[in-house]
Amino acid sequence: MDLGLKNLRALVTGASRGLGYATALGLAREGVTVAINSRDGKSLDEAAEQITAESKAEVHALYGDLVDSDFPGKLVTHAAKVLGGLDLLVTNTGGPPSGPFESFDDEDWDNALDLVFRSHTRLIRAALPHLRESEAASVLTITSISVKQPVENLVLSNAGRAATVGLTKTLALELGPEGIRFNSILPASTETQRIYELLEQRAKDKGSSLEAEIAAQSKASPFGRMAKAEEFANAAVFLLSPAASYITGVMLTVDGGTYKGTL
Repeated sequence: MDLGLKNLRALVTGASRGLGYATALGLAREGVTVAINSRDGKSLDEAAEQITAESKAEVHALYGDLVDSDFPGKLVTHAAKVLGGLDLLVTNTGGPPSGPFESFDDEDWDNALDLVFRSHTRLIRAALPHLRESEAASVLTITSISVKQPVENLVLSNAGRAATVGLTKTLALELGPEGIRFNSILPASTETQRIYELLEQRAKDKGSSLEAEIAAQSKASPFGRMAKAEEFANAAVFLLSPAASYITGVMLTVDGGTYKGTL
């Protein structure tokens, strides 16, 4: 199936590793010219080199921290310049610290919301003038299954990512008449560095082992395992592509059946 992605231009944030990296690689394999972002310059350069080696696609590494309120706008401007425009935007960030509600103060909440909510709004706002010039404009926000089913000990992430889903759905309705699509993917536990860090912390808090926590987490899915990053990326690439031209406002769980609700 031809997804119609060849020669499109994409910016993917949080792409030095994990879900962002896998999505950028998937797009590059489909012939998309990609700009990737992370605050870790060394890791980002390595990611760009690896994506180019595996896909032969043109990849631009653009460093910077999305929590800096001025940076998302500068990033989008730079990406559109080096790419010659912008068709696809993937807004992805790391996650805030774990912990119970009463362990966090206002500063913790501000930092978390800057990371998992406001960075999305700033990126999208800056990207809209460029997306309006595209015939295949598509935005994908990466959130979490916690939007539907809160994750234990992740109150900052649970709340902030729910706000991002509300934003995504609203923009799908507001900007659909202009031909700009907005969707979100809600992943469950996926084999990334982030999830292993969380499981290590959970093991420490409970006095168990990382292996025990991986096994327990895997049981949440009927498949008895966590997702692979490329399985997430396959869904992301499709939703971004012109092949999904009549899909907007969708909050897709890529969770191996972990979410037990029917809606």
